[in-house]
Amino acid sequence: MEDKSRYQIVISGVGGQGVLFITRLLAEAAIEKGLPVFTSETHGMAQRGGTVISHLKIGEFASPLINPGRADGLIALKAESLIQHGGYLKPGGWAAVNSPERVKTDAPSTAFALDADRVARKMADPRSVNLIMLGFTLSGARRSGTGQGMLQVSLDDVQAVLNSRLKGKERRLQSSLRALAAGADSAEAP
Repeated sequence: MEDKSRYQIVISGVGGQGVLFITRLLAEAAIEKGLPVFTSETHGMAQRGGTVISHLKIGEFASPLINPGRADGLIALKAESLIQHGGYLKPGGWAAVNSPERVKTDAPSTAFALDADRVARKMADPRSVNLIMLGFTLSGARRSGTGQGMLQVSLDDVQAVLNSRLKGKERRLQSSLRALAAGADSAEAP
């Protein structure tokens, strides 16, 4: 039987996309709920464009790294990240992928796609892809049932963290909340 009080997620993209930012948002939201959290990250290159992968564990764990075949979910900020890091997914896991077309996984997992780059261009905010994908993931997991109760944090929890982190930076806060909502709305669309 699966322990729903423990959750492992991999977030993958390239430098400059905000992989670490959304990892911290999820971690802080979980901490605010009194949950134990581990995070770890790997930077492929010390500049924009290099691979960045982040591990997030919510619940009681002994180490911060996720072993291949053990992640409950993957947020891929680039379609190529599914190929690179899809091996972390466990059977029955899910992936939320930034891709202009439907994606398939070789693993017995479920993949959901959103062209977050297109949504960001439409919003005239190309730096918002990470938050669009986070909103899509949080809302899509709730809608599809794949993450209900498993992510352990909600869209509202992440919005509260953004409000706290960006207090006094009204323009950035509103832009961030708008991007998060755009991703959530995309998950709700038919």
